[in-house]
Amino acid sequence: MLRSLYVLLLLFVGTMAHTMAQECMGVALKKGSGFEMATFDGKGKPSGNLIYKITDVKSEGGKVIVTLEFEAFSKKGDSQMKNSYKMICDGNSTMIDAGSMINQDQLKSLESFQMKFTSTDIIYPGQLNVGQKLKDASIVGEGSSGPLNVTFGLSITDRKVESKENITVPAGSYDAFKVTSNMLMETKMGMGMKMEMSSISYRAPGILWDIKTESYRKGKLISRSELVKIY
Repeated sequence: MLRSLYVLLLLFVGTMAHTMAQECMGVALKKGSGFEMATFDGKGKPSGNLIYKITDVKSEGGKVIVTLEFEAFSKKGDSQMKNSYKMICDGNSTMIDAGSMINQDQLKSLESFQMKFTSTDIIYPGQLNVGQKLKDASIVGEGSSGPLNVTFGLSITDRKVESKENITVPAGSYDAFKVTSNMLMETKMGMGMKMEMSSISYRAPGILWDIKTESYRKGKLISRSELVKIY
């Protein structure tokens, strides 16, 4: 569960969108559009692909709500995970409900624990500037089954726009902002487990998706993803 949520958060973190007849900070998207990311391990070897597709767009209360489907594939093309999640655009920023990114199959496996989740949105302002600090995000889950209690927590902190760099990926070359953050994942089901990581994402003006992401543990690169195409 932790690994799946980690992948979703790092590779989805900061994704933005809008409706067919409306704009989200100057960018128009429609149902059926989406993007593809290629993933690599820490040694730079291909590990698979991530496909995102917009399945619904609607306007509600002056905000644009977008539903996306996500599917992860192995390097052999086998489907490994599916999920759907929502993003909200208010014209000035985009927000992802971290709680909505928990895979439904994972939730089903925890039904006996009657898990309850609370979360703080992952927010990206429409305009980024070097030196800018971004709000923290988190998700916390608690549940129990008889005498056994389960707790789960993930926090994304120290989010900061470090620099602006020229980044080249399969989808093209972009002048992108480098955004860094720290991540702490904790789970306890009898025995506790804690994992600390750091991440870097690159975001370009006028592009609604991460251009590139990198994940580190104890200072060592463990994975990265790159934008392949927008469709």
